[in-house]
Amino acid sequence: MSAKAIREYDGKRLLSEFLDTRGADWTARQVLITPESDLEALPHAHPWLTSNKLVAKPDQLIKRRGKGGLILLNADWEKAKAWIKERMQKEVEADNVVAQLDHFLVEPFLPHEQKEEVYICIQSNREGDEFLFHHEGGVDVGDVDAKAKRYQNPVGAIPTEEELTEALLGSVPEESQEVVAKFLVHLFQLFSSYNFVYLEINPLVLKDGKCYPLDMAAKIDEAAAFECDKLWGNLEFPAPFGRPPCPEEAFVKALDEKTGASLKLTILNPEGRVWLMVAGGGASVVYSDTVTDLGYAADLANYGEYSGAPNEVMTYQYAKTVLKLMTNKPDAEGKDKVLIIGGGIANFTDVAATFKGIIRALTEFKEKLLLVKAKIWVRRAGPNWQEALKLMRATAQTLDLPINVYGPETHMTAVVSYALGLSEPPVEGAPEGRIGYAPSAQVPCNSMFNSSTRAFVYGMQLQAVQQMLDFDFLCKREKPSVAGIVFPFSGDHSQRVYWGRKEIMLPCYTKIESVLKFHPEVTVMVNFASFRSAFSSTMEALQFSGQLKTIAIIAEGVPEKQTRLLIQEAKKRCVSLIGPATVGGLQPGAFRVGNTGGAIENIVACKLYRPGCVGYVSKSGGMSNELNNIISRNADGVAEGLAIGGDRYPGTRFLDVLLRYEANPNIKMVVLLGEVGGTDEYDVCQAIKDKKLTKPLVAWCVGTCASCFKTEVQFGHAGALARTNLETAAAKNAAMAAAGCRVPSSFDTFGGLINTVFLELLEKGIVKPGKEPEPPQVPMDYAWAKKLGLIRKPAAFISSIVDERGEELTYAGIPISKVFSDNLGIGGVVSLLWFRRRLPDYACKFIEMILMVTADHGPAVSGAHNTIVTARAGKDLVSSLCSGLLTIGPRFGGALDDAALMFSNAFDSGMSPERFVSTMRKENKLIMGIGHKVKSIHNPDMRVTLVKDFARQNFPKTDILDFALEVEQVTTKKKSNLILNVDGAIACAFVDLLRSCAAFTRAEADESIANGVLNGLFVLGRSTGFIGHFLDQKRLKQGLYRHPVDDINYLETEDLTTLAMVAPPGSG
Repeated sequence: MSAKAIREYDGKRLLSEFLDTRGADWTARQVLITPESDLEALPHAHPWLTSNKLVAKPDQLIKRRGKGGLILLNADWEKAKAWIKERMQKEVEADNVVAQLDHFLVEPFLPHEQKEEVYICIQSNREGDEFLFHHEGGVDVGDVDAKAKRYQNPVGAIPTEEELTEALLGSVPEESQEVVAKFLVHLFQLFSSYNFVYLEINPLVLKDGKCYPLDMAAKIDEAAAFECDKLWGNLEFPAPFGRPPCPEEAFVKALDEKTGASLKLTILNPEGRVWLMVAGGGASVVYSDTVTDLGYAADLANYGEYSGAPNEVMTYQYAKTVLKLMTNKPDAEGKDKVLIIGGGIANFTDVAATFKGIIRALTEFKEKLLLVKAKIWVRRAGPNWQEALKLMRATAQTLDLPINVYGPETHMTAVVSYALGLSEPPVEGAPEGRIGYAPSAQVPCNSMFNSSTRAFVYGMQLQAVQQMLDFDFLCKREKPSVAGIVFPFSGDHSQRVYWGRKEIMLPCYTKIESVLKFHPEVTVMVNFASFRSAFSSTMEALQFSGQLKTIAIIAEGVPEKQTRLLIQEAKKRCVSLIGPATVGGLQPGAFRVGNTGGAIENIVACKLYRPGCVGYVSKSGGMSNELNNIISRNADGVAEGLAIGGDRYPGTRFLDVLLRYEANPNIKMVVLLGEVGGTDEYDVCQAIKDKKLTKPLVAWCVGTCASCFKTEVQFGHAGALARTNLETAAAKNAAMAAAGCRVPSSFDTFGGLINTVFLELLEKGIVKPGKEPEPPQVPMDYAWAKKLGLIRKPAAFISSIVDERGEELTYAGIPISKVFSDNLGIGGVVSLLWFRRRLPDYACKFIEMILMVTADHGPAVSGAHNTIVTARAGKDLVSSLCSGLLTIGPRFGGALDDAALMFSNAFDSGMSPERFVSTMRKENKLIMGIGHKVKSIHNPDMRVTLVKDFARQNFPKTDILDFALEVEQVTTKKKSNLILNVDGAIACAFVDLLRSCAAFTRAEADESIANGVLNGLFVLGRSTGFIGHFLDQKRLKQGLYRHPVDDINYLETEDLTTLAMVAPPGSG
């Protein structure tokens, strides 16, 4: 997510709505006209159109409309209407591109004099928000950067009228200063509370003691949508002028919004013959750079990325979209089309899983790929990459498609040159070409991390925790680097993790204060909180700055305003902040943050288990792993590496890291990988000139392709967008070269230049090779080994009556929807025996529905497990059934009663869904009936859909169910699997049934719920399944069950002592 431009119409709408709440005397009267607008009907809805002189202008993010003749002034409605009709959906040239006009803004014309125009702009920066004001405005304002008076408002402060008057309004007539100052304060309040990052009004007219904004340009931080979506209303983020909306782009954007991964697609040239399908935000820019740097900018068709471990289905949908565009028609000149499936070395994405989605799409588009003479080039690495490349090579043979496949032994962008025919690809099976220098000797020094550094992880990220512990074990640390986990949503407990081959218990706490109290040696926080809670959790942690010295924020999408507040607070408390939007960093042989460095195979391949002499700093987390690979192949390895994050305002800047590297005697040379956007690289240049940085520095700024695009392109990282020429990659690369950095001609030669500098240091004796240690080994996890097909394990149970694994629950092979369509059930009997009255047919049908839905959910759940074990022990049906029923309680089956009480009490008390969720969170309580292990808002549970649809179609009222679904809309904004589950749907719908069917008084309905009728329905329904499992085991002649010994962790005396030492507080 990033700063996104909005239409002038929306900017003025937001300003008008905001000023209205402040009692200000200005209201926007405006109409946005599109090709679908009924021009003849508009005056009926907006009578002022025919009673005022008007202004008409395109509203499509076009700059300098006045100088381009694209504004109609002082016209009546008939003239304005004709002017718009003449231009609607016609091509014009503006901002150096030719495109259609399709959005026009019409508003009243304000007669005024030139001297009444002023210029105002507010723009955010790292230190706060800057006002630019000039007492002369309008189309001839000129270079406002040079002319304007400036006022820097610090982060978190609200400027006063007096401060703004003194700093900015000296040239404004005294009688107008008060009204302008008041308007500027209101404007800033809008800017801050609505998360604007840029807001320009030119001109602002001062007339008759009032302020009238005539022309406006604005950008909003899209990442703040979770906070501001209600304030923003129906806010559109249009594509830049010259890049018309593309349905495929809209489709990918919709996919992106449905997943925690990142999916991006921008069509640059639909006629282009070079198409990219690249994993990783940084890598996607590097591949685009390489295509343009090699002279093929005109052939580049798209920019995009898929990253953050999208699942197979999402990857398939993304790949299918790209292939659809690519194969739309052959190249106009009959040339081959090129598809590059590229990426760096993934940190945590299962490459084989994503490749399965891509292969599925390639299979579907085989014939069309052949028709456009497609040549496919693949380069990828990361977890499970060997299996991924094996699958891709097999696909090439099966489909008879020209697919060329390479792994980490090949430089990341080398395939671009191969694909374009500019260099010869290596022969299949050629040696990988790793140079492999022995590490240089190390001396003790101060660094951000060392082999004694200990951290806690915020969030239940067990994979990342295990990655850190496996790295520790490889590096032969004495103690695990992770002391504990903080997870606010469960009580204090312990989690099982591995320390080498040994299973250990890691304490989990609900509060940051607790983990720091019980582990005073912890100095690092690895924060995996979501973008919604990253700010609050980090602010909480900063209160313990006496102990915590480093905080890494992993989340992408943290609003810029929140990030700047975090930076300010961290600076005040002398805490190093890494991120947001980072994978973290690592010190080989000592410590790594989360998933930095990727899978263990990559740690070993890149020799990250021991230090080298190269320190690197990168904006991109994915590219940091590629740097590990490049440096290990072209030098003696990494001494320390840090990914500062791709946001516009990273907590740690390049210079902060490089000054630390300068002071580290073990670091002999430095590598910097920057990107387009921001100006931090210039601070590095100045430090080199001031002799503060003296070590050899190999530097490259990615994003050189941006200058080749006709329209503005927002790359994958939020900060990867140049706002001025100084922020372009080309300008920064030139500046770094002029300052004395070693800058390659392109990323393609980056590794070679690193090798050149390293050999120079080797020749001078600055680097002195030591002895290469023996590569260590870490046991492979059972789950991963099983995934790779290296082992197999017999099933503990055999079941032939139910299968819960598919899209829809089945009983003896019959889908649950068919069970309902066959009208099975005993709802009428239940209504008589339980309620002593005949309920309406739809109520009886609903009871049958509940019994069928709750009848069983497979042999793995606790009740069925107990029934099967008891049956296999030779016990009778009643004993076996009771064994299963005794497990029903708060953790199994009891959610129905609690869900009914929670949702109905909240609804009856008049709570809003947002307040209900907030209250439960503050009270540290889970919302019963919300959440599913497998299903999500994008992969709904068929059972919930059936219950919801039946209730809405048949019940007189569904107040509680509707309230629960509104709660779901709140909870799924945090995590897509926090859906209303089947327990919650049944509970809420059943309360609605009792209250609205006219068979009960309100007191009777409430009493039935309080008496446990919902649990009774669950027990009755589930008994059917328990009895079925008993009969199934008898029929299959299953013998006595004994649990496998290798599935039990036998704790010895030493383990119990260790467990007692690390036990969470309150555990006794």
